[in-house]
Amino acid sequence: MNVAAVKSLLSALHQLSSQHISGNSQLSGQQIGSIAFSVERMTSILVNNLHRVESIWDQIAAHHLELANCPNPQLRNMALDSLDHSICSVVGSEKFQGISSAPHPLKEYQLVEESETRSFEYAVLSPLVILYSSNKNIDVQMGALKILLHVLERHGEKLSYSWPSILHMLRAVADASEKDVISLGFQSVRVIMNEGLATIPVQCLDECILVTGAYGAQKTDINISLTAAGLLWTATDFIVKGLSGRSVQKANHLNEEVQLGVSTEEGDIPTSEEGVKRNPLQQLVDYNKLFFSVFSVLQKLGADDRPEVRNSAVRTLFQTLCTHGQKLSLSMWEDCLWIYVFPMLEHVSHLASTSSKDEWHGKELGTRAGKAVHMLIHHSRNTAQKQWDETIVLLLGGIARLLRSFFPLLQQLSKFSSGWAILLAFLKNSILNGSKEVALAAINCLQTFVSSNCPKGNLESSFVKSVLDIYELVLQTSPNYKSDSADKVKQEVLRGLGDLYVQAQSLFNDDMYLRLMAVMHLMIKSSMNSSDYDSELGSIPAVQRGILEIIPMLRPTTMLSSMWSPLLLELLCYLNGEESPLHRNSKEIREQNSDALANGTKRSSVEQGHINGTGTKGDTVVGCGWGILFIEKLVPIMVNLFLEAPPNERCSASPQVIQGLGRCMNTRRDNPRGTLWRVSAECFNRVVTDEVRQENAECGSDMNSYRLSRARFWKEVADVYETFLVGSCGRVLSSDVPSADSATADESLEMTVLTVFGDSVLKLQKEAPVEVLQRLVNCLDRCASRTGSLPIQTVGLLPLHCSRFSLGCLQMMFSLCSCILKTSSYPAVSETSKVSISILTKRCEVILGQFLADENDLGDRPLPSVRIEETVCVLQELARLILDIETANALNIPLYLKDALRENQSHGRAHLLSLLPTFSELVVSREPRVRELVQVLLRLISSELGLQRLT
Repeated sequence: MNVAAVKSLLSALHQLSSQHISGNSQLSGQQIGSIAFSVERMTSILVNNLHRVESIWDQIAAHHLELANCPNPQLRNMALDSLDHSICSVVGSEKFQGISSAPHPLKEYQLVEESETRSFEYAVLSPLVILYSSNKNIDVQMGALKILLHVLERHGEKLSYSWPSILHMLRAVADASEKDVISLGFQSVRVIMNEGLATIPVQCLDECILVTGAYGAQKTDINISLTAAGLLWTATDFIVKGLSGRSVQKANHLNEEVQLGVSTEEGDIPTSEEGVKRNPLQQLVDYNKLFFSVFSVLQKLGADDRPEVRNSAVRTLFQTLCTHGQKLSLSMWEDCLWIYVFPMLEHVSHLASTSSKDEWHGKELGTRAGKAVHMLIHHSRNTAQKQWDETIVLLLGGIARLLRSFFPLLQQLSKFSSGWAILLAFLKNSILNGSKEVALAAINCLQTFVSSNCPKGNLESSFVKSVLDIYELVLQTSPNYKSDSADKVKQEVLRGLGDLYVQAQSLFNDDMYLRLMAVMHLMIKSSMNSSDYDSELGSIPAVQRGILEIIPMLRPTTMLSSMWSPLLLELLCYLNGEESPLHRNSKEIREQNSDALANGTKRSSVEQGHINGTGTKGDTVVGCGWGILFIEKLVPIMVNLFLEAPPNERCSASPQVIQGLGRCMNTRRDNPRGTLWRVSAECFNRVVTDEVRQENAECGSDMNSYRLSRARFWKEVADVYETFLVGSCGRVLSSDVPSADSATADESLEMTVLTVFGDSVLKLQKEAPVEVLQRLVNCLDRCASRTGSLPIQTVGLLPLHCSRFSLGCLQMMFSLCSCILKTSSYPAVSETSKVSISILTKRCEVILGQFLADENDLGDRPLPSVRIEETVCVLQELARLILDIETANALNIPLYLKDALRENQSHGRAHLLSLLPTFSELVVSREPRVRELVQVLLRLISSELGLQRLT
């Protein structure tokens, strides 16, 4: 059949169908059957005449539109189903195959055909646009959208000229009020964004992005909005691939020019303006414009009043930058930051600050007992402001990712300085004025920036100073503000400070280090509040925990070796409860502090006065407000730092360290069950052992300063032993009976202190002044005299650990006098022996004399075992003791005896000669062991004098 005959047949079928259509929606079955017959035949004719479909399409489309506008729902559904089949058949036919954009310019005769093709493509899809826009019936609108979805799913790659009308239609759907209509329209958008971006004409790509943004902004279905944000990420992936491909194509084109020796002008690029005019579908894709279109949409969605939508937009925006940032040019980076990112920061911050703080009630679920039951909302999200804060947290997280990945690149931007200032101001404001979550996110942003760039060498000292400025200002602004949130923020700032110093040590100079110390000093002062402590529960406040965490990080580097002394002295000032040792004019510092606060630009030099020893009277009680638990943790940290310090710095600080430890050890008298004195005693043993072994050459060239410092050191050591060893060890300090384990541990620690005192201090010392040696040995003597000094009536009541400690001290004195000890520092050891021997012999004489007196007083009654054990110990040790010549010369015996002993080289038992009168009285003792030991000693004396029995 020719075209005229086909048209006549279609007209007849149209007439058959139309005569049964009436204004009444009620039709008989026969009428509906006739209409269905006409529609089926028309569809069949269309399918069999696809090769000449342009001539008959208008008749078929018009009849379908007529039926779709009928009031009868059955006819409408029939029309929509037939139209779906018809459009899909036409678009899927081979005739439609050549309509898509050709890759090459068209010839003159082809342009005429293309114009006709363009008109026909509009005609094929125009019924869908007409049905949606003109028909207000929801079913018809949804039917049109379903047909469009089918076309896009099956044959979307064949469409070219109808895309503007399709996108315009889908854009209108986004403004609909019916959820189902929007959902159906969005399905088409998903198909386009996921599968059709590569085939859409380039001039429609921008509109496609805007349509997706419209679905993100619609308020009917939040899930559609969230999915739309995800589709924008798909779009950026497509755009960036285009950017990369364009860069490769441009590079290849330039390489060809170089090889051919041809200079190509801009107009000679293969896709020229003339070619675009000849083929409108073939245009250069402006990927930059598309990229910014996506960012513009995300920026708008980032200010949406629905938290989920704006948070998704923020994540997508920063994920795009972080994933594809390396492929963006510097100019694109500047536009991204100054047109989209920074304005978004400002706008979101403004919306958050002006949002409501009123608590929300959850969705009403029903009623119970006449009262409404609402869904519970977590306290962190129950106000508008809290949900805006969540968005700011995401923004800060995105900025942290940018700084971590692209900071070297960002530094190349022409506006970097101003952008850096804007960012620092935003971070500062977030920490000072934001909620706890916002403040912590801002601090984490700074920490991420420092930790990711410092190890790579990407930071200059100016950046480190700017971060330090923020931390300093935050801690200076409200040092006395107390709350759980504020403590958490301060704790994170402190960690940030420690991390800043650890990561950027090479960039710190003395001034920056002192500023760091000043901030720490400020935090320590601000936490001096006894109401914060919960010692009974064994906990330490959060801020103090933060301080304890960063102090070990502050060990000065080799370049900052001069800072060891300020660090150690500052810690000691808290430990001792004293003012910092280096003095300045405190009035001047307070005036500087006041002026800086008035100007809003308080400088760290104000607080540096505290580092350098400038403080008010309030500073002298720093150690009083800390709490025992904190001091217990601080002592080993301070000692570890001290032992790591260079020898010359240790030399100057050692007297104060010993003094501070001694004060802590003395807390035993007031709190014998406490832990502080135990920790301090252990640390004292470590320090004094290490210090005694220090060589003179290790402490610098200034011998006068060294000698002065060592003299102070030995004085403090003597003070500690006199106070702790004599006043606290081997004594009953509390009426409460301690547990067996506790008593054993205390006694073990006392004996350890005694061992270190004798073996590591007195025996290994090389430079202790004689008067200090006398004080130290007198300490041992005083401890050894406790048992012997008690009257016979009470000595038996002495606890066993007390008598054991007293005997231990006595045995240590014998050990000091023995010549068996040979070390590299023999002259110093000999000096100790000479000081000890005279004190020891006097003590032995007193003990033995007391034994004789007690034995005479008691008569036949037995002596207390304590007294007997002490006397036996003295006699045994005297028998074992061997003196060297210098020690023997220090004995209080006649000079002729000394000369004779020296000539005969029999000085080893000279101490027995000085006690011979006492031994003579002990030979009649009623105690068998005493008599036997005295006989042994007398034989030793005889042997020493070279006397033998006559028979």
